Amino acid sequence: MAATPEKATPCCIAAADSSSPPLPRRAAAAAAASAEVEVQPPLPPPPPPPQPQPQPQQQQNRASAVTSLVPEVDSQPKTTTPSAAVTKGIQVMMRAQTHHPLDPLSGAEISVAVATVRAAGATPEVRDSMRFIEVVLLEPEKHVVALADAYFFPPFQPSLLPRTKGGPVIPTKLPPRRARLVVYNKKSNETSVWVVELTEVHAATRGGHHRGKVISSQVVPDVQPPMDAVEYAECEATVKDFPPFMEAMKRRGIEDMDLVMVDAWCVGYHSNADAPSRRLAKPLIFCRTESDCPMENGYARPVEGIHVLVDMQNMVVIEFEDRKLVPLPPADPLRNYTPGETRGGVDRSDVKPLQIIQPEGPSFRVSGHFVEWQKWNFRIGFTPREGLVIYSVAYVDGSRGRRPVAHRLSFVEMVVPYGDPNEPHYRKNAFDAGEDGLGKNAHSLKKGCDCLGYIKYFDAHFTNFTGGVETIENCVCLHEEDHGILWKHQDWRTGLAEVRRSRRLTASFICTVANYEYGFFWHFYQDGKIEAEVKLTGILSLGALQPGESRKYGTTIAPGLYAPVHQHFFVARMDMAVDCKPGEAHNQVVEVNVKVEEAGKNNVHNNAFYAEEELLKTETQAMRDCNPLTARHWIVRNTRTVNRTGQLTGYKLVPGSNCLPLAGSEAKFLRRSAFLKHNLWVTQYSRNEMYPGGEFPNQNPRVGEGLATWVKQNRPIEENNIVLWYVFGITHIPRLEDWPVMPVEHIGFMLMPHGFFNCSPAVDVPPSTYDLDIKENGVAKLSKL
Repeated sequence: MAATPEKATPCCIAAADSSSPPLPRRAAAAAAASAEVEVQPPLPPPPPPPQPQPQPQQQQNRASAVTSLVPEVDSQPKTTTPSAAVTKGIQVMMRAQTHHPLDPLSGAEISVAVATVRAAGATPEVRDSMRFIEVVLLEPEKHVVALADAYFFPPFQPSLLPRTKGGPVIPTKLPPRRARLVVYNKKSNETSVWVVELTEVHAATRGGHHRGKVISSQVVPDVQPPMDAVEYAECEATVKDFPPFMEAMKRRGIEDMDLVMVDAWCVGYHSNADAPSRRLAKPLIFCRTESDCPMENGYARPVEGIHVLVDMQNMVVIEFEDRKLVPLPPADPLRNYTPGETRGGVDRSDVKPLQIIQPEGPSFRVSGHFVEWQKWNFRIGFTPREGLVIYSVAYVDGSRGRRPVAHRLSFVEMVVPYGDPNEPHYRKNAFDAGEDGLGKNAHSLKKGCDCLGYIKYFDAHFTNFTGGVETIENCVCLHEEDHGILWKHQDWRTGLAEVRRSRRLTASFICTVANYEYGFFWHFYQDGKIEAEVKLTGILSLGALQPGESRKYGTTIAPGLYAPVHQHFFVARMDMAVDCKPGEAHNQVVEVNVKVEEAGKNNVHNNAFYAEEELLKTETQAMRDCNPLTARHWIVRNTRTVNRTGQLTGYKLVPGSNCLPLAGSEAKFLRRSAFLKHNLWVTQYSRNEMYPGGEFPNQNPRVGEGLATWVKQNRPIEENNIVLWYVFGITHIPRLEDWPVMPVEHIGFMLMPHGFFNCSPAVDVPPSTYDLDIKENGVAKLSKL
């Protein structure tokens, strides 16, 4: 993942970055595909390494270096040209100077990892059969992150390291970065996990070259990895070329196969027939009305009654049956959503331009993947499975310095179960992260700007199915937003008032999984809040009806067309570090419920209520559900840090609207998603516990793998290194207003400071420098004071 510039457009202004080196493209991937395990990426040379014993003057120089390393908006550290930096021969550069330990893998590093694994294949047949599902950074231990942030990278905070006698010993380099690869062997139907060490980066006049070394490899039995876009495309072609399918479509009046859409869905696990010994998909079929319209809404004509099962390993149809002739729904005149094709064919003419203007530029600063905005700082990451990852979240609190809040924040899974018991809808229970990948399905925002104002974009690099490097340009959007009133008070006696406007920094990405779009957002506020938000939009997954038929399990959208009821569940994983340095284990979780005081001498007026706290001591005790009737929330506290009143400092998790699964407890999809049975889980941190349904939920026959199994250890979470898993969902009963494309639905939660500060951290926000001029027509316009 890399930072990239973007040209200004009418809807957004992107921060320029003329100093970024060229990004590696497919050529680098092709070079890495050979038996060689060295490639030459365009890496900039690093600044000089730190000295073993820094003197006071050196510390001052290091502090001043922070300013140059974190310039406004998007500048990179100033470096000399490669030829100027290289001495005679090859100079070995410290990796710490080129990549922070938490930076996503570059395109060059991905190429090296792929080439290294390929070269390790026992035979040419094995190497040719390798398909690369995922190549990601193997995130280092937290003490390595602390070391990097102390001496090698912003925020340059030596206090992150433990005190030692005689002062700290400053290392000359960090451990090498490592890549973790999930590889599917198409020939043997085996899945393996590899770890590759990216051992060195050498500087030379013509760039540099990486070396990779296999650290470990292991075949994981009885699993299927996520599907890939290449497989989906091949599946569609296979089904459309299958003669019995073509005959079935002719029975429905369709002979032009270019009109047909085949969406491959993972089969889930409903019986032994779905066991992972075969790589399977059960496609959903749709049919467009017009072949010459690139934005034709093909989801408006579902094809039902055809059963297809595809062997995705060998890419052949292994089961086919035309079970029931359900007529195609008639072409809906309201099916399309492009300009000029909406209701009545006439778009609104009274919408005037709305522009976001920041005459002095944005308030955030970016260096590589390190972001500073007012008092917040954090790192941006990205994975093919989770998409956006936020690392090392901290708040700079005056004399108390940089105070950590969380080590890692991300959305790790989502499940969409449907409520219609009829074929094929009962099989719709997609695990969009674990079966597909939220990050791999992310949008390039070059194709449609979803943000306004001054924008900093980050590219995302990942491997494609055959091991080449793919880049999603402008994948992550970072920008500021006005957010209404931050605080206000007017003295009614004097008439004097103070008001401040709220501003937030937003990091986001948007992905498309078949018919639905999901936007994932992390908002940082001036009052210390962090908001996690998901925006749901896109096109409903529809079903066809017989003439005169209706179903109680959905909403009739148009003649012959209905939308089944369904739920969307999301899981946020939050590796908390409230006032904790990396690796410290000083956090605990308390549950807070509002209680009504019983009538009696302590409540003679019958008005009393209070907040009651319960310390959650073990993992099984911490399996909790939301309760809006008691204003239930949870607080993560540091057991060794207090505020000015002597209370432990903390951050509280405040639920938004939420729900639990409405399916019966024996529903098949709950075998793989037992984590949906509770809204909150708290676990003791374990490096390998990343995904609530286990690493491979696709066709998983094992019941309760993941969170539900981990918590059976019942590990202590009192004064520990803890992880919050928050499960939140929405029940969608479709409306006609959701057609043809659904207006955004919002869902999420909040992390709020609770005794973390000694007073409101927002009181020092300056007043606005703009005033209102009242025009003759009564419309107010901003003018600068």
